Amino acid sequence: MTTLNWLNSEAFTVFGQHIIWSDMIGNTVGLIALTLGWLRSIWTWPAQLLSGVVLVAANASVHQAGSVGKQVVVIAVAVWGWRQWTRGRQQAQDGSIAVRFATWRERGYLLGGAALGTLAVGGLFTAFPSLSWSPWADAYIFAGTLVAMLAQARGMVEFWFAWLLVDLVGVPLNFHSGLAFSGLIYVVYGALVLWGMRDWWLRSRTPALEGATA
Repeated sequence: MTTLNWLNSEAFTVFGQHIIWSDMIGNTVGLIALTLGWLRSIWTWPAQLLSGVVLVAANASVHQAGSVGKQVVVIAVAVWGWRQWTRGRQQAQDGSIAVRFATWRERGYLLGGAALGTLAVGGLFTAFPSLSWSPWADAYIFAGTLVAMLAQARGMVEFWFAWLLVDLVGVPLNFHSGLAFSGLIYVVYGALVLWGMRDWWLRSRTPALEGATA
């Protein structure tokens, strides 16, 4: 059995839901990555990269082209974010990662990018139905994930809000796609996102400690 076949094989069944290895491993690593992001650890980026690589296999197995594309974006942005944080672009005076709220202009760019990205990707999936059985949900998740990770790389508190909005669609989509573990883990993501949002929010209001902005 090849590694890819093993990753897409069934790990166990719970409450009638079939859990595959790639879905379980990828999302567990993703959960660790989110926790590291909350702690502002640079290791959040290699963890996100590894999660993306494994989840490509999981989403390909259920023919979710949009989610496969999302994971490819996760991999690319994780490399860029890792580089940004390694170079100290987000470093505060105390040596930690500086966080802040985006400006209104930046928020406009994030919202506009999310809307345009959803329309563009959704239009593509609608034109080629074989790419996704749920084109607009897939497109929304694709664009939302990209916006969230770009905001995280820039140390913006808004990245947590973006993840919450992605979760609202991601949870039901994963259950309907047969990726039960993804659906369950996204519920846990939601709780971590709320805690992480609170922590970054409070830290963003202490400029004397956080120092430089992005």
